[in-house]
Amino acid sequence: MTARVAALAAAILLLAFPAIAQRQAPAREPARAIGEIRLEQLPREARATLDLIRKGGPFPYAKDGAIFGNREAILPRRKRGYYREYTVKTPGERTRGARRIVAGAPGEYYYTEDHYDSFSRIRE
Repeated sequence: MTARVAALAAAILLLAFPAIAQRQAPAREPARAIGEIRLEQLPREARATLDLIRKGGPFPYAKDGAIFGNREAILPRRKRGYYREYTVKTPGERTRGARRIVAGAPGEYYYTEDHYDSFSRIRE
């Protein structure tokens, strides 16, 4: 009997409040595009970080080389551990700041100046 009462209550609610029946899942945020930036357009500090990545270090920040999880899902999807992140020094900033280079396969580098809100593929 309880199941019948619940079904009847649901039917009454849908008749009384038709907007509930038409409720849709929230719209998903559209995927953000990845821009491009030429090597010579990068800030001097980003070019220096890229040189360190290619040389294998030494890196000035302990978290340089950490796995980048791509939780924002802006970069192409890859297995965990594919991407690594490196700090790009920001003049006048006491902390690591917001600028990073994210590296994938050799030659696959992305620059972000807004802590992963947007990315530009580095073209050499």
